[in-house]
Amino acid sequence: MEAKTKDLWVLIETDPDGSAKNVGLELLTPGRELAGKQGGALVAVVIGSKTDAAVKAASEHGADRVIVVDGAEYAHYSTDAYTAALYALVEKYGPTSMLIGATNNGRDLGPRLSCRLKTGLTADCTALDIDADSGNVAWTRPAFGGNLMATILCPNHRPQIGTVRPGVFKKSKPAQGKAEILRETISVPAEQIRTQVLELIRDLGGQNVDLEGAEIIVSGGRGVGGAEGFAPVRALAEALGGVVGASRAAVDSGWIAHAHQVGQTGKTVGPKLYIACGISGAIQHLAGMSGSDVIVAINKDPDAPIFDVADYGVVGDLFEVLPVLTAEIQKLRA
Repeated sequence: MEAKTKDLWVLIETDPDGSAKNVGLELLTPGRELAGKQGGALVAVVIGSKTDAAVKAASEHGADRVIVVDGAEYAHYSTDAYTAALYALVEKYGPTSMLIGATNNGRDLGPRLSCRLKTGLTADCTALDIDADSGNVAWTRPAFGGNLMATILCPNHRPQIGTVRPGVFKKSKPAQGKAEILRETISVPAEQIRTQVLELIRDLGGQNVDLEGAEIIVSGGRGVGGAEGFAPVRALAEALGGVVGASRAAVDSGWIAHAHQVGQTGKTVGPKLYIACGISGAIQHLAGMSGSDVIVAINKDPDAPIFDVADYGVVGDLFEVLPVLTAEIQKLRA
């Protein structure tokens, strides 16, 4: 399709209660910069049910305009309903580019929408910019198992669409919202929605790990030595009120579930505090956590690459350091 505007859209995913998920609000930050370079408006698109909270959040985090589709059929995500709604909006307004979070839902919706629009999709991006020569969005994503970074352009079709990893960008501080609110009524007949939510399972065997939303993460790597080696890592995370992360080496060894993996082939995170225990600092892992506010590294090898990005480093055995650190934190909290 032909772009009708120079606007950049950000899809704001919603929870069943109508509140905004963090990833969409995070994407308003790079969206503001890209929209400015494109010479268009930053538009948040909110699809869901009882979405007033999400609309308010999108406005407070910098959207110039918020397009809202609110209806009972959007209370829970379905490929059919969300694709129909978003396709109708794109056909009407004609944005030049669109950012979607690389969540489970976003990774489902993005390809279906791009196929229906007959445009390209760059998946799982970790960096965004505008190509100075062409004016196209420059989508950067890991390739070949994270061993190199590829920058991809979509010069011939519109809108340009990309899914972007949660945690790569940080939310702006909320301010007084001044966005223009546009409400659209798009109904999708029940017979056109081919899936139905039968049950919501919040915690499937302990695998529901919110790494992207965590403010404190304590991660273990090859240096923990085995599944039992994560015991002091978990103890420290619990004392700090954080969550447990892991390197790819630990996950591939079967010591901990993939849901805990941080890095290019896992989750990209940006907590206030990241503690790396027994992690050497391979480039793939660093790409997933280098945006953390404060990084503490604990490793026996003084030449480990993790110390190059750490704000604080402890050269020592994690099995000696972590129990002492945990005990001191527990004393302080008591």
